[in-house]
Amino acid sequence: MNEPNVGAWQCLAGIRVVELGSSVAAPYAAWILGAMGAEVVKIERPGPGDDARQWGKMFPDGIGSYFHALNRDKQSITIDMSNAEERDWLRTYCVTEADVVIQNMRPGTVKKYGLDADSLRADNPNLIYCNLGAFGNEGPLKDKPGYDPLMQAYGGLMTITGEEGRPPIRVGTSIIDMGTGMWCAIGILGALKRRDDTGTGCTVDASLYETAVGWMNNAVASAAIDPKNPAREGSGARGMAPYQAYECSDGYLIIAAPNDRLFERLSKVLGHPEWPEDPRFDTNQNRYDNLAELNALIEPVVFTRTRADWQQALDDVGIPSAPVQQTLEMMADPQTEALGILQTSLDGGPRLVGLPLSFDGTRPPTRKSAPTVGQHNDVIKGKTK
Repeated sequence: MNEPNVGAWQCLAGIRVVELGSSVAAPYAAWILGAMGAEVVKIERPGPGDDARQWGKMFPDGIGSYFHALNRDKQSITIDMSNAEERDWLRTYCVTEADVVIQNMRPGTVKKYGLDADSLRADNPNLIYCNLGAFGNEGPLKDKPGYDPLMQAYGGLMTITGEEGRPPIRVGTSIIDMGTGMWCAIGILGALKRRDDTGTGCTVDASLYETAVGWMNNAVASAAIDPKNPAREGSGARGMAPYQAYECSDGYLIIAAPNDRLFERLSKVLGHPEWPEDPRFDTNQNRYDNLAELNALIEPVVFTRTRADWQQALDDVGIPSAPVQQTLEMMADPQTEALGILQTSLDGGPRLVGLPLSFDGTRPPTRKSAPTVGQHNDVIKGKTK
C-alpha cells in the first residue's frame, strides 16, 4: 500500500455517532459512517439487544448473519429506557459527547424519553440529528410503524417487480431499509459540511416510504407522460429492447443491446443479420413495442449454447452481457475477488461485504466484528450493566 493511501478512508475520524437504532435501516446508515472512520456507539436494550441479532443464519458466536452484516465497527452499550437514571445518562451523553444521533425507534418513542431532536438540539445546537421513520414526519400515516416489504408494497415497487400475471414479489434484498440508510448517511454528510461552514447542526429527516417513492422515479416519469400503470418487466426494463435475461443451455444470461448499433451486432452474432431491416425491429421503440415477437426469435437461438459461449461471442463484438449468478458464484467470481470487497475483519470475524467505496484506491477495512450486547459498557459508561 502506498503511504499516501494509508488512512485515506478515515474521512470521518473524530466524529462520534450515537445509534438509537435496530433492525436494518438505521444500523446500515451508522455502519456506513463507521466504515468511513466515525466512532459509532450503538444503544441496545439489556438482554436480547437488537432484534436483528436473531435474524438470518446463526454464526458460531450466537449472533445472526443480519446483525454481523450491519453492525461491524461499532461499540455496543445497553440502556434500560424504563430507568430514568439510565435515560438521563444517555441524554447527557448525546448532548455532550455526540456529533450525530441517528434514530429509528417507533413513532413517538424518542419524544416520550426526551431524546428527540428538538430536546437534544435545544441544549446542543451543533448536534446533527437524523430521524429515520416509516412514513415520514408529515401526513395521516406519520405515526404508523413500518417495515421494508410494507413499503415495497405501498410505494408501488412491487407493482413493477417480477412478471405480469404472477403474484406480487419483493425485491430480494432489504432495498428500502438499506436505501433509506444510504439517504441518511448522505444527509448526515451534507449536514456535517454545513456545520463546518456555519457552526450549526441540523435535523435530517428520511423515511422508508420516501425512499420507496424515490426508487419509483422512472415509473413516475413514465406515468406522468402516459397515464397508465407501468407493467412488470421481469428481468428487463421498460422502453429498452433487447435488454433482459435469456435462457442458455446451462442458465440465464443478461443481454443488453438497447440501441440500433448493438442490435445490429447482436443480430449478426445470432446468425440473423436481416433482423434490423424488419420494420418491427428497426428502432428501439419498435423493438420494445414488438418485444414478444422479437423474443420469440431470440430465445430458441440463445438456448442452443452455453452462457460462456455466448459471453465470449458477445464480448468479441462489444455487446454487454452478464450471467445470472447465484450468491456462491458471485462470491467466488474472479472480479469479486480482485476488488477485495469481501472482507475479513482484523479480529478474524466472518468474511462479509465491505463498503462499496474506495478512497485514493483504498477500500475501508473492516476493523472489528459486530459487538456482543453491552460489550463496551465498561469503556463508555464506566460501569458494568
